[in-house]
Amino acid sequence: MTDTPDTLLDGTHTVLTPEYVEFRFTLAGIYSRFLAWLLDTLIVMVGTGAILSGLSMAMMVFPGFASALGFVIYFLVDWGYGIALETAWSGRTVGKRVMGLRVIQRSGVRIGFYHAALRNLARPVDRLPFLYLVGGVTALLSGSHQRLGDMLAGTIVVRERRLKAPSAIGAAAGEGLLADPLFVSRVKRLSAEARELVLSAALRREELRMEARLRLFSALGTKLQELLAMEKPAHLSDEKWTLLVAAALIPAPGARTSTGARAVA
Repeated sequence: MTDTPDTLLDGTHTVLTPEYVEFRFTLAGIYSRFLAWLLDTLIVMVGTGAILSGLSMAMMVFPGFASALGFVIYFLVDWGYGIALETAWSGRTVGKRVMGLRVIQRSGVRIGFYHAALRNLARPVDRLPFLYLVGGVTALLSGSHQRLGDMLAGTIVVRERRLKAPSAIGAAAGEGLLADPLFVSRVKRLSAEARELVLSAALRREELRMEARLRLFSALGTKLQELLAMEKPAHLSDEKWTLLVAAALIPAPGARTSTGARAVA
């Protein structure tokens, strides 16, 4: 895995697969991340205000604890908001979605609860002394625009690209395998990471040099036979076999697939 030098507004994160195929992701700039944070902060403040309004009676009974309770609830809502949405929404919050951003692992795959929890629990340190000064400076000095929480969790924030499913995937719909319930059911049982890798390879294959493309689909073809416990039909190339699997994962021809990552996104 390598990173290329970046500027303040954008940069590139490159993931090198075991097959020596490179996938590149556009890093989110400080400005877009700041705007996403502002929107998320507004949502958190509104949520905190709603909760405090519901507890207004208790705060009237214990006025001395009102300020302390407000701070505690704010941080609980802030942490819970980031952790819950980034876990359930594949690395996005409302602010990130509006700005077209997504959090992924440095390896290019989606984050889980562990990564979301680590990067969000580190926010109080990143915010020091105010307005994310520590986190902002750290991101500027980092080659991958990582604040402390991202370094701790092994994550990066990237810009999402929406790519239209290539016609080759739609054309694969005519293959008899897609009418085979056993094949389709086994494809649907693939792990999230395997699905993302297949779709990413199918969507980005035109960006690869021929040698890298052949190497990638050869490895994918063998791996998919193992994961699906099915032999590849002799008349299909490794790339066509992989495209058939991708076609089985896409609800309908022409659907738009979001790839914020890497083997995703």
